[in-house]
Amino acid sequence: MATARRIGLVLCPDFDFMGLAVTSPFEMANWYAGERLYDVRLQSEQGGWLRAGLGGAVATEPLAEPEAFDTILVAAGVGIPTTAPGLAAYVRAAAQSTRRLAGLCLGAFILADAGLLDGRRATTHWYFASQFRARYPSCKLDVDKIYIADDNIWTSAGMSAAIDLAVGMVERDHGRDLATAVARGLVMERRRSGGQAQRSALLEVDPPADRIQSVLAYARHNLRKPLTAEDLAAVACLSPRQLTRLFRAETGTSPAKAVETIRVEAAKLMLEESRLPLEAIAQEVGFANRERMRRSFLRVYGAVPRRIRQAAGPLAVM
Repeated sequence: MATARRIGLVLCPDFDFMGLAVTSPFEMANWYAGERLYDVRLQSEQGGWLRAGLGGAVATEPLAEPEAFDTILVAAGVGIPTTAPGLAAYVRAAAQSTRRLAGLCLGAFILADAGLLDGRRATTHWYFASQFRARYPSCKLDVDKIYIADDNIWTSAGMSAAIDLAVGMVERDHGRDLATAVARGLVMERRRSGGQAQRSALLEVDPPADRIQSVLAYARHNLRKPLTAEDLAAVACLSPRQLTRLFRAETGTSPAKAVETIRVEAAKLMLEESRLPLEAIAQEVGFANRERMRRSFLRVYGAVPRRIRQAAGPLAVM
């Protein structure tokens, strides 16, 4: 049996409890492998009980010598962290002695404060992108990625993206089959590679009415169908005119535009996670042909499908 890889999760004062979720993929990997592949330790600068921003506390160990770890992850809170000098020195040492060092969400600010992201590609939460760029102009920030691996330095977007980052690490260490099993075990909707965009256009279409929610759900599960106004109206038990009026009132857009967005996002996922030809993808998501899909991509993303595929890159963007 191989020696377990030691993972150190370094928590900052007022950390976000969501940061603890990054440990789950490693625990799940142990369970599916039937052996202890990973040994995860919670750490903080002083050790002892550490209070989270929400008010609870967890027991942590004091920072150990970084060379004792295979991987060190740094998790902060929901606001830009203040990097203590001792922590900055620790992550600088870790960058030299550990195989991997990761800043989770706003933990990227800590790595940047330590000078570790100068000249590197990195990501962080999209909401704080402007502050990050102003503070660290030499970092090549890319907020259109959920996580990035630049040599041995990894960074992730929002805290949920840290789970994707951890699954990506499992895949790097033990292969795709185990990583896929871990993702399924965590009931992740889908595996997301590092090239996935942080924000979904559909988050802007979030209707409160159950009727409109049911229409959107029907569209997502029936993309190969024509999805005409009459089809969608029947799902909502409304006339096409009534559906259009209610849909605009709830979402600010038309049913046709929402269906186009759903199709484009489904096609984008297939572009990023498969090698299917463009024509096959167009057919799969309900576009009549690849040219119609191309025009829709230009309207929604301002880029053609081939460019989206090239930009996605492999598992984690290198």
